[in-house]
Amino acid sequence: MEHLRELRNRLGWSLLALLVCVVVAFFLREQVFDVLKRPYCQTEVARAALASSGDQCQLYAFGPFEQFAVSLRVSFIAGVLASSPVWLYQLGAFITPALHRKERRYAAAFLGAALLLFVTGCVFAYFTISRGLEFLLSVGGDGIVTLPSIQSYLSFVTLTLLAFGIAFLFPVIVLFLNFVGLFPAAVMRRWRRGMIVGIAVASAVLTPSQDPFTFMAMALPLYGLYEICILIARLRDRATRRRRAVEPGAQDLERLGDDETSYVEDRPSPLQP
Repeated sequence: MEHLRELRNRLGWSLLALLVCVVVAFFLREQVFDVLKRPYCQTEVARAALASSGDQCQLYAFGPFEQFAVSLRVSFIAGVLASSPVWLYQLGAFITPALHRKERRYAAAFLGAALLLFVTGCVFAYFTISRGLEFLLSVGGDGIVTLPSIQSYLSFVTLTLLAFGIAFLFPVIVLFLNFVGLFPAAVMRRWRRGMIVGIAVASAVLTPSQDPFTFMAMALPLYGLYEICILIARLRDRATRRRRAVEPGAQDLERLGDDETSYVEDRPSPLQP
């Protein structure tokens, strides 16, 4: 019951922070949507329409409730991002008491790296959205005029940001497997060609626009992050070998097979006279 009450309290604080951030974001929805609309305004199609009409960059709503639904959606997305430090802290504070000191350090490091990589992926995607839109809006030729609706444009931007953010969590998974001993550096080096194919397939599937520029913008950084993971794994494996080399009996233990039992040194107990 104590754990359930603690979970209830931490969920309450998280939901309260989310509600406050969503309300604040709703009053600032125009400024938030201007930031989200900027990649579309940088495309050649939007610039041509702007030059011909002389008006500001515009998106279109095709229903009476579409603007209100989009405003709620933008406010919720902004509220989730703005309140992420609060609910991530509450999540960590609920989980870490059950971990050992070393596990807490690893959990904090992996959580911080995951958050940083997710934000990096979203920022990287934001600056590539305009190229993907350029391909989608002009692929049909000059005889087709696209009127992008607010709903479809926001869905495209949200999917692109989420795809890049989730894809950039790939090195966290690789390093976690290395830390638990399932993916050593030697295996990571042997799997380079397979990882290139896997990253290419995943990038082709995850990118909503399916254009070559967005595909390369996701695939190349992911492979670069994989090479960084190999470097970190090699340094960690080297440090582990050095630490084991100075431990008493470490070389004998390394020669033991998986089915062999290790020895226990017979030392007198300090409690014995």
